Amino acid sequence: MPANRAERPARSARSATAARSAGSASSASSVRPAGSDPPAGPVRPVGSPGEEPRLAVSGPVRSRLRRTLAFVLPVPVVGLVLLLASGHLTLPLDRVVTIEAKMASKRDFFEDPGVRRILMEHGFRVHITNMGSRDIATQDVAGYDVVFPSGQPAADLITRERAKAGHPVLTYRPFVSPIVLATYREYAETLRDAGIAEPQPGGASAPLYYTLDMDKFLQQTRQGKRWKDLGIKKHGVDNGNKILAQTSDVCDSNSGGTYLGLVSFVWHGNDAPNSGKEADKYARDIKDLLIEQGLPGSERAETYLSVDGKSIAPISVIYEHQYLAHQIRYEATHGKPDNGRVLLYPSTRFVTEPQLVALSDDGERLGELVLEEPELQHKAMELGFRVRDATSDSTSAQLAAFLADRGIQVPVTSADDTKAVLPRLPLLERMIQTVGECPPSQKDAQ
Repeated sequence: MPANRAERPARSARSATAARSAGSASSASSVRPAGSDPPAGPVRPVGSPGEEPRLAVSGPVRSRLRRTLAFVLPVPVVGLVLLLASGHLTLPLDRVVTIEAKMASKRDFFEDPGVRRILMEHGFRVHITNMGSRDIATQDVAGYDVVFPSGQPAADLITRERAKAGHPVLTYRPFVSPIVLATYREYAETLRDAGIAEPQPGGASAPLYYTLDMDKFLQQTRQGKRWKDLGIKKHGVDNGNKILAQTSDVCDSNSGGTYLGLVSFVWHGNDAPNSGKEADKYARDIKDLLIEQGLPGSERAETYLSVDGKSIAPISVIYEHQYLAHQIRYEATHGKPDNGRVLLYPSTRFVTEPQLVALSDDGERLGELVLEEPELQHKAMELGFRVRDATSDSTSAQLAAFLADRGIQVPVTSADDTKAVLPRLPLLERMIQTVGECPPSQKDAQ
């Protein structure tokens, strides 16, 4: 069994038969032209309870009807009437299943027009409720087919709660994306001058990627150093703000909580807490390193890629795929990479493993499709994801070749093989509560 698919819980013979029946009804291809709008709401498969009535077809459309319509109605309306009369207009909709989903940043994949077209051809329409990863994990998931938090901690919260309630779930890991610090060339070169960052090989005179010494970087924040203290004016920027990285709200997002764990791990000599007492102490130690970032935004990548991003947040914590997707789009439009925006890869690295959690049979079918469909895997690569090999636990090397073919520098793994270890889930939750002073979750309030 592939390592990127969780073990399937045992099901009754009746449930398995129903699942096979639903799968066969939905697996037939129903091609919808690219760019057309998906159906406005859920449409049930043929023969399902509560099926909407459709026009009955009593026989072929008479040629006299065609001639009469042609004289009195515009051509588009004539076509619509004939399609309805023949029964062909409703055929594609009969096979479309609407998936109700809660998703965080990985909704980028499911909102892509190309992905939506492929899913529609396979009989799926995904309706997304957007919220932060931690909100997904701490709020009720009743009525949803899938949830897709951006990292493992939130997914673990969900799977643990479902297992305790006697409803084990199946999870899928179609791709991965490292946590990175997105910045601009002037800031990266200032850190390089100070010996805090160094360019990765292969970037010639304008590297897109730098390796960041996390310990030295955090020391600048602890000491209250400002960008002007590092001589950023030399690079044409006048900035007297403190040196720090801005994250999404640690109470809501996976990236914010993960960066908290990374900072704690580095600050405490590459160590994670082992008890509640240690977790409280570690959280208090790093609180000042994180709360001075100001009011955190809900989506750092959008701010970073905006026209005013440089003046709002010189360094933002985002996912690698968000940056690479921008570079791929930019190169397709301008014929060259965006050399003004660059990435800082922490020397102590952490790769997030988003897990699509299936809560229903339809959710499982969607998970299998995303994991195994070659077209969807290729689209994920075009969106900057490191796609997992469907037959192994490793990430595909196709992304590197894809970037190189477009003249975009390929990021390399840090020479330092130190990998950050997040605290155990209850301890990480405890640290997030301490640092973020988060309000009670919906489940706790109940």
